Amino acid sequence: MADEQSYDFDVLVIGAGPGGYVAAIRAAQNGLKTACVESRETLGGTCLNVGCIPSKALLHASELFEEAASGELAKFGVKLEGASLDLGAMHNEKATAVKELTGGIAMLFKKNKVEWLKGRAAFTGKDTVDVDGRSVRAKNIVIATGSSVTPLPGVTVDQQVVVDSTGALSLPKVPEHLVVIGGGVIGLELGSVWRRLGAKVTVVEFVDQILPGFDAEVRKEATKIFKKQGFELKVSTKVTGVAVDGGRATVTVEPAAGGAAETLAADAVLVSIGRRPNTEGLNLEAAGLSVNGRGQIEVGHEFETAVDGIWAIGDVTPGLMLAHRAEDEGIAVADNIAGLTGIVNHDIIPSVVYTHPEIAGVGLTEEQAKEKGEIKVGKFPFAGNSRAKTNRDTTGFVKVIADAATDRVVGVHIISSLAGTLIAQAAQAMEFGATSEDIALTCHAHPTHSEALKEAAMAVTGKAIHI
Repeated sequence: MADEQSYDFDVLVIGAGPGGYVAAIRAAQNGLKTACVESRETLGGTCLNVGCIPSKALLHASELFEEAASGELAKFGVKLEGASLDLGAMHNEKATAVKELTGGIAMLFKKNKVEWLKGRAAFTGKDTVDVDGRSVRAKNIVIATGSSVTPLPGVTVDQQVVVDSTGALSLPKVPEHLVVIGGGVIGLELGSVWRRLGAKVTVVEFVDQILPGFDAEVRKEATKIFKKQGFELKVSTKVTGVAVDGGRATVTVEPAAGGAAETLAADAVLVSIGRRPNTEGLNLEAAGLSVNGRGQIEVGHEFETAVDGIWAIGDVTPGLMLAHRAEDEGIAVADNIAGLTGIVNHDIIPSVVYTHPEIAGVGLTEEQAKEKGEIKVGKFPFAGNSRAKTNRDTTGFVKVIADAATDRVVGVHIISSLAGTLIAQAAQAMEFGATSEDIALTCHAHPTHSEALKEAAMAVTGKAIHI
């Protein structure tokens, strides 16, 4: 064993996304000498630079525009005429938010004495990496390299006409017709932005419903809502080709089960069929590591890999590709390295779609819960919620799924303008092992949207009040 002095760092984190930067800060808080390798010009990874954060900025801004331009505020006595779009200003405000947040992480690195090694890391041994020509040796190495957009075979992303999620955040003008390939979270969110700003949006999804992985009832309701908003949804449909000519695209599609092809003319095409782990260029073999069939690094309960002293978290490992999962794992792995206890309950990780209304879920879907045994389901519509009624914001429902024998809550699903915020209470209740009765007997402030969760919990035993 090499003596302690020959290590440059106690902990070296590769990647400064939500998992990596959090792991680095917590490792430093735990008294370990820490560095973080990042090749981008700014910290924060995909999420802060070209993902969660800029997309939410555009979702919020486009919502405000639609509210102002559509005339829907007139019923509240707010009469607006001649509202117009300044897309440049919208993009600038988005960039400002991103800059503030990425700069904030740089400040946190300084404050916590985390050294930022600019460049790309490649393993040269099980405890050494090369960072752009500099050899760095660390007692513990955390791989937090995240994921990148999955390409669609035969389709070239030029970031002009055919874009991925990064390009879709920066379109210089509103497309007349945007074709979104993939009916998952990212496609629907970015499709929503441009639809609100005036684009016609067509979503092409290979499976028979949008939002794969979500509760079936939620998917069905979401389909109705998006169609009502003007989305054209082509499900059970596959894209067989995209041809670009003179700033326009022709998208060829056919039924997923086979059949006659048709073409869609578009001036922008968004490819959003998923993400894949970033392991390329890491030279994992030099460290004695390999990836599984899906290109992921397998880890144990403490986020340890097959090689002693090497750990991995976030999108590069199996599991939900979500920023908040990576953050929790970043804290847990740093605590485990320090000899503390770091645990992430992967059964209780909320998922949110930031469309309007938002769609959120935590725990099991009704289908998954039924497979595990007898269940009881309580539902409550926002049409019966006084605050939602007052705000004219009654789309959606709350659904609580409980184990029939123990009454323990195993899943909660929400469609509401505030679903992303409301799901936190459900996740916390489940983390504490709450029963539906526990939620039903907890006093909720009136009038608030959160009362719908209480009523859905009451509905598990058939005793909701306002329905």
